[in-house]
Amino acid sequence: MTSLRRVLESVSNGTLSIEDALRALSPGAIAEVDLHGAVSSSASPGQSTGQQGESSPVDLRPDLDRRERTGIPEVVFAERKSESETVRALRSLSSRGRGAMATRVPIEQSTALRSEFPEGAWHERARVFVLEDPSRTPLDGRVAVVAAGTSDVPVADEAAITAEFLGSPVERIYDVGVAGLHRIVQQRERLLGASALIVVAGMEGALPSVVGGLVPGCVIAVPTSVGYGASYGGIAALLAMLNSCAPGVLVVNIDNGFGAGVAAHRIHRAAAGAAAGATQPTPQDREGADG
Repeated sequence: MTSLRRVLESVSNGTLSIEDALRALSPGAIAEVDLHGAVSSSASPGQSTGQQGESSPVDLRPDLDRRERTGIPEVVFAERKSESETVRALRSLSSRGRGAMATRVPIEQSTALRSEFPEGAWHERARVFVLEDPSRTPLDGRVAVVAAGTSDVPVADEAAITAEFLGSPVERIYDVGVAGLHRIVQQRERLLGASALIVVAGMEGALPSVVGGLVPGCVIAVPTSVGYGASYGGIAALLAMLNSCAPGVLVVNIDNGFGAGVAAHRIHRAAAGAAAGATQPTPQDREGADG
């Protein structure tokens, strides 16, 4: 049931005033979801309807209209959420039948999610839970996700799964770090066909610079927290990527595979749209054909 329908039904049955309905339907309004997933109008912004205290339930306000505004739906960040909060958020976001996704899901929550949503897919390595969007049509072309080492794969998988959930086909190219430079050079033909490339690396973070010097596609660099002491939990890789001598390399936060996946999809979506537009005849083309 959509948030609009819930609001209208609440007005119809007298549980929501016209003034509150107008506020709920104003541009940029965020749906308020109580413990049962219904629209809540009694709590003011930031106020919980539960009892105060550490164990009191938290009202959730998922942004159900973000997809319409930006083309990217809201995704649940499950880390530090309780099991019930993650379940309620996924239930609300999937209420329109358009799928939903949760990232950084604690392993101990996976059983409850699979029980609550048996149609969902649990990706243990990436700690991602996905309810697929049945209406999604994959775009033409592809995004490449490149991982330097197998220790970087959990973050690379998070990026790949995110891009796929949004509708971008993904090709995974793993274990091609610069310690064996021939490995990435041997993959150049596969890299060339991608409209966007997510390059994930820890340690000294050199791989995005190498890839940036090999291909014309947009390179999104993801530093990971993989490495020994002087890597400082990924800061060394982050600084190396920010100082890349390959021009045009974009950098996201440490271990932020999700952010990289969204960025790559946006770039790929724009490229796919431009390619589709280029194949459509212009008015001048049609006039020439008719003449």
